Amino acid sequence: MLRPILLLLPLLALAGCGDLPEPFLGNPGPVGRMLAQPPAPRLAVTTPTNALLPDAGSKALAGDLVHALQAQAVPAVAAEPKGTDWHLIATASLHGATVVPTFTVLDPQGKDRGHANGAPVPTSAWAAAGPATLQQSATAAAPKIASLLTDIEISLEMANPNSLYNRRAKVDVADVTGAPGDGDVSLTKQMRMRLGLLGPAVQTTATGADYTVQGQVRAVPLPDDKQRIEIQWIVKNAKDQEIGRVIQLHEIPAGTLDHYWGDVAVVVATEASGGVEDVIKKQTPPLPKQPPTAQNAAPRGQAGGALVEGARYGVERPVQ
Repeated sequence: MLRPILLLLPLLALAGCGDLPEPFLGNPGPVGRMLAQPPAPRLAVTTPTNALLPDAGSKALAGDLVHALQAQAVPAVAAEPKGTDWHLIATASLHGATVVPTFTVLDPQGKDRGHANGAPVPTSAWAAAGPATLQQSATAAAPKIASLLTDIEISLEMANPNSLYNRRAKVDVADVTGAPGDGDVSLTKQMRMRLGLLGPAVQTTATGADYTVQGQVRAVPLPDDKQRIEIQWIVKNAKDQEIGRVIQLHEIPAGTLDHYWGDVAVVVATEASGGVEDVIKKQTPPLPKQPPTAQNAAPRGQAGGALVEGARYGVERPVQ
């Protein structure tokens, strides 16, 4: 599932005026992460008709499944599937003195994409359809259904040659704006270089990009002849939807960066590029654990050497 992320990297106060302010380097402080589920195709959970339950029990099971799946960050609703909705169907079968519920996932075209079995329930308890029994069954099944959905998503993505499982992510690093001195140019150059070193194919145009990174800087005057430098790296997907941002806050003596950023830009971009890469990597589920092969050695476009498309910024590698 896609997950927008806010990464807050508070940077410690600048110490001295040397070539490389050490607090910028390798000491980003505690990282705060806020995760939320964005709009996504729904999973429609219909009232089962073949679950060996009375009508009231079938309706209650559907409602319990919706609540349990929502707790697993699955966008489930109790409704008939429409349009792009996926569909969850609950059935049940007798196995000796127990009933085993089965939960089948259909894609929007109605194709069976897999199923998960619930825990066996004594036949008498299942037939009674008590609220506690149905709720317990739904709660136990929800993680299995969520895992099944993830496996389905990965399978579909891996079968798509254009997915990020099979190629590098293309990232447009737009020009930074708002920085004092030569900060706009220096930060833009360094972010393109540092992010490229982490693996994505960095480009200087939005054409064909999977993601766009926009750096915004604001210098805020503070008492005692100081100022706070606020840097935001906003990450958006190809639909121009924000999926996360990296924020860096730093207090310095007023005017320190009014001319040249130099090594400060290097360290700021080095710290922030890791956060940006984390935002991008969070957009696809992790691949199942498997030995490296020629097919999976560089999953999701994130592994391998640096690549910069368009104008080069210090990374001397041929564009692939």
